[in-house]
Amino acid sequence: MFMRYDAGQAELKNWVIEETQFKPAYQGKCEVVMSQGNGYMSARSATEEKYVGQTRNFFVAGTFNKFDQAEVTELPNAADMSAIEIFIDGERFHLEQGKVANYSRRLNMKNGELIRDFTWTSPGKKRFHLCFRRFISMADLHLMAFSVHIEAIDSDAEVEIHSGIDAQLTNSGAQHFHEGEKCFYDKRYVELLQRTTESGIDFVFVTTHRYELNGHEVELTPTLVMARRKVWTGIRCELKAGDTFGLDKLGVVHTSRDKEFDTPGYKLQALRDHTLAHLKTCAKQRFDVLLETSANEWAKRWNNMDITIVGPDVDQLAIRFALYQLNIFCPMHDTRFSIGAKGLSGEGYKGHTFWDTEVFMLPFFTYTMPDVARGLLTYRYRTLPEGRKKARANGYLGVQFPWESALTGEEVTPIWGAVDIITGQSTKIWSGFIEQHITCDIANAVWQYYQLSGDQPFMDEMGYEIIFDTATFWCSRLDWLEDRNMWGICNVIGPDEYKEHVDNNAFTNYMAAENIRLAIRCYDTLSMDNPVLLAKLNANLTLDPTLWRKRVDNIYLPQPRTEDKVIAQDDTYLQKAIIDLTKYKQQPFVGGLFQDYNLDQVNQIQVSKQADIMMLFFLQGSMFDLETKLANWNYYEPKTLHDSSLSLSTHCVLAADMGHTEYAYQLFRQAATIDLCQNMKSSDHGIHAASMGGTWQCVVLGFGGVRLLDDKLCIKPNLPREWQQINFPLFYKGQRLEISVDHKTISIHRQPGNSLSIEIAGQDRTIDSTEVIFHV
Repeated sequence: MFMRYDAGQAELKNWVIEETQFKPAYQGKCEVVMSQGNGYMSARSATEEKYVGQTRNFFVAGTFNKFDQAEVTELPNAADMSAIEIFIDGERFHLEQGKVANYSRRLNMKNGELIRDFTWTSPGKKRFHLCFRRFISMADLHLMAFSVHIEAIDSDAEVEIHSGIDAQLTNSGAQHFHEGEKCFYDKRYVELLQRTTESGIDFVFVTTHRYELNGHEVELTPTLVMARRKVWTGIRCELKAGDTFGLDKLGVVHTSRDKEFDTPGYKLQALRDHTLAHLKTCAKQRFDVLLETSANEWAKRWNNMDITIVGPDVDQLAIRFALYQLNIFCPMHDTRFSIGAKGLSGEGYKGHTFWDTEVFMLPFFTYTMPDVARGLLTYRYRTLPEGRKKARANGYLGVQFPWESALTGEEVTPIWGAVDIITGQSTKIWSGFIEQHITCDIANAVWQYYQLSGDQPFMDEMGYEIIFDTATFWCSRLDWLEDRNMWGICNVIGPDEYKEHVDNNAFTNYMAAENIRLAIRCYDTLSMDNPVLLAKLNANLTLDPTLWRKRVDNIYLPQPRTEDKVIAQDDTYLQKAIIDLTKYKQQPFVGGLFQDYNLDQVNQIQVSKQADIMMLFFLQGSMFDLETKLANWNYYEPKTLHDSSLSLSTHCVLAADMGHTEYAYQLFRQAATIDLCQNMKSSDHGIHAASMGGTWQCVVLGFGGVRLLDDKLCIKPNLPREWQQINFPLFYKGQRLEISVDHKTISIHRQPGNSLSIEIAGQDRTIDSTEVIFHV
């Protein structure tokens, strides 16, 4: 195959992902896996020259727009500054013409740089060495840079290059921008404006070029060209055999969504002036200097988050890949936005935020970058008004968070989806209507953040309000079950999306009950410790703790069956038909079941898309004993197809907990390589963002054995035999801990500080020194 994961050598060992052959049919793989970004913006790494089958995506976080009123809002695919057209002796450079030797495209995750180089023999038998470099700055959120060098190896040649800004792009055909103004300044600076059609967000793109011959800067007079939604410059240079021509291109983008411009009195001209001035400042420095500045910021990130695994090299590279991706698509700069299910690397899921963030990605930030976790939860707090509107529209009280969320927090789940194999029509997407567990998932994430960070100001300002209003929602959402004389939750979708319109999904019922119990606990704490704040919250939210107490102990929670300790996933799951799922479990792609059945038929089969009961064990593990967990694992795992990338990491962590370490390691490999694998089509729609967070969970929560149980940090390692040691950082109660685990010991290093109570391998321990070693 043509993907290499062992290309890094010496100090770059396990830091480099390489493509060794250009394959036009599989461009999406490297476009996504080698995507670059900084949380403010991100771009798929399509090649500078264009090919059929490319997807040239560039996204700026938070800039949502509707194509028209019949569609939901999505991140618009904005103008492209990466395209650079090269002509040699009047013919367009193209890898599908001539001959290519020594091809390499490699992403250096240590500093975020992408390098592509090769020797190309033109149809006219002339040889050239071409090297392309690019990065999106981690130090300057608005800056991207490109470098192209062309060496004429053995013949004279004329090189012509067209480069500028191309806005002739869409989201799979949906155009989100008005035709914008285009300008040249001093024949050096190229500007293009875009404005979104519905949300009215202004984008300002400005780029400039520097040229050199044999390492010396040269002045060239460019031609200036404008076309519809496109503006560019053209230059020509005569090369003698042995000459090398170089082009450095800098691009800067700002939008009216930027915090400093998203204010009353905003003026487009001020945004334009600021963007141009910003570019001029950047242009005073050369490409390599700007890269070094960005690399220094990356070095700080890695020093704070890197995980080392003493084991197979591919495992070390995979965890670094996950951490790299989590950093390039998380909007750490702005609490108005959250993380999309495909990050910022593709149009999949339209840039919308799901429960993926709170359940699968947030734990990485909570344990490693608590300030970032706080920002992501602040986004949910900002969207409370829309969540309350959704609850009222459905006849409920409190806040009902949307299944898919964008900027404002309104429900943006599409209504129609994939084809029904039986009817030939679109399948209705019910998630936005009845997949409601996200509301308690968010409350759970709030509490986990607080327990790990001890961030009382966050709870006072935001956390209590979220917990109280979600509990109010659940109390209003409960349905009376006459046959059981209890409260239940009917007509929902649980985490297993292959089961729609079910009653009493165990995960939803248990998590809702815990949400209400948590609200009671917080209410009682505030009654004693901060009655002034409680009175304020009560005045704004109209709290009803009496109702909470009355309802919570009478919610139907499915119990383990006497005969086998299996918990019913919902009221009817265990009565559904059982079929042989071997064919679908063994398929190398997801969704194969729907080549033979439609969703209505799947609803009648004991088959699960992803973890459901297992997800309950993962989030509320202290409620159930090991025997119950094993019994349900043995029943449900064979019926789970893992057709969601969210499923593998959850099962991995639980398998490690239950002593199935060998199988846990297999699941880790699958989760960690869902994008890195040799399946060349697995990443076409964008990165599997939740699986990036899930990979971290496999390593730290699964094999590292780290868990927050009953408000206490616990560490009980379960290393696979393939690993000798893992080392990882985490924050707890404001202190940074460096944990080192092998098969016999747990070492904890920290700076001097207050003593910490931690459960180590099942025993309560007090950490009061800077270095402690425990034998396990």
